Amino acid sequence: MSDTALPILYSFRRCPYAMRARLAIAYAHQQVELREIILKNKPAQMLAISPKGTVPVVQLPDGTVLEESRDVMLWALHLNDPDGLLEGEPSEATAALLDENDGEFKHWLDRYKYADRYPERSAQDYRSQGCEFLKKLEKRLEHSAFLCGEQIRIADIAILPFVRQFAMVDKNWFDGAPYPALQAWLSELIAGEMFTKMMIKHAPWQQGQARVLLFEEY
Repeated sequence: MSDTALPILYSFRRCPYAMRARLAIAYAHQQVELREIILKNKPAQMLAISPKGTVPVVQLPDGTVLEESRDVMLWALHLNDPDGLLEGEPSEATAALLDENDGEFKHWLDRYKYADRYPERSAQDYRSQGCEFLKKLEKRLEHSAFLCGEQIRIADIAILPFVRQFAMVDKNWFDGAPYPALQAWLSELIAGEMFTKMMIKHAPWQQGQARVLLFEEY
């Protein structure tokens, strides 16, 4: 294995923010050193460069630290974007869609998924609130194969992990919900090579272990 300095990615496999970052890195065909963490035992090395303690975090060889998933996505895709995920960007419409996903939709998603922690309302009520965003996505996908047209774009891979998480709270309900276009979009993307590749399980990182590459073939 080469000793060439690589960007270091601190990640947690099931975190949707980390998932979108890994997806962008996969689409960009970038190689990084992966440090899979345990959320209850975050490594001191990560906290030293990013005290807020959330993933993903990327440390570049020059010492630059990227602490936000959308910044990690843009960093990777600006390096290499063979599928044109950034075509047409920056777009105010895309930014607004991602802001709604990361803001209001994530708010209701958390309450739906962890309804026992938020007993003020029922899980069904939280789900109903989250469905307002799903309806908007369904409307977009009724007219095109992807959220921003006929080709996959950054909005698709940025939103995918959150819709997947929403769907997995009650898969039987989601599969029967009136969102056929959204269901097809989700099924296609999670069955794809890039999603499969970035969801490979890795053991938690420990100091002193051999370097783990996120994607061996890059």
